[in-house]
Amino acid sequence: MAYPTVAGPYGFQPINLIGGQVFAGATRQIPITSASATSIYYGDVVRLNTSGTLSRVSTTDSATDAVGIFLGCAFTNPTTKQFLQQQYYPASTVASDIVAYVCDDPDTYFKVAVLSNSTTIGGMTQTDIGNNVAILATAGSTTTGDSKEGVSATTGSATTLPFRVIAGVPETVNASGSFTEVIVKFNFGVHTYYSASAVATAA
Repeated sequence: MAYPTVAGPYGFQPINLIGGQVFAGATRQIPITSASATSIYYGDVVRLNTSGTLSRVSTTDSATDAVGIFLGCAFTNPTTKQFLQQQYYPASTVASDIVAYVCDDPDTYFKVAVLSNSTTIGGMTQTDIGNNVAILATAGSTTTGDSKEGVSATTGSATTLPFRVIAGVPETVNASGSFTEVIVKFNFGVHTYYSASAVATAA
């Protein structure tokens, strides 16, 4: 039987919540600082800063103060003065009203591609389920606005790793029987809503 193939990473896609609860598409609006220097793409892992604003997670093996997954943004175009809603935040956009739409529920399950490096699809086996895993990140697409983040094919037990592997996706198992996509969720202590520590890092 031929299975569909995963062409490349596409970020983290919310699919449901713990216990099979439905993900209804709810998001929280969190500001992005005007002229923030790093682009953020649909499906990227994002964090909360001490200023109460949002930025893209820059580390792969930890994600302190992670607040969720970026699902688009809105702002007034500084040139045309038109209010825009778009798939990604372009770096250095100057606007006083930039807001990101964030899937911030810490109980959300996400579907994500498994990567052997930052761009190449890899695989996991059943023995990887229940382990922790790092993010593998590269810049997203300015054409589609979509993320190119995934998770490492190498899992571990370190509690600083940001995600727990919950299950494999059987529909995209490769020819060798490995999962090229998995279901993950944020680990306790990584998501800022499940951490007793206050947000500690400036934007």
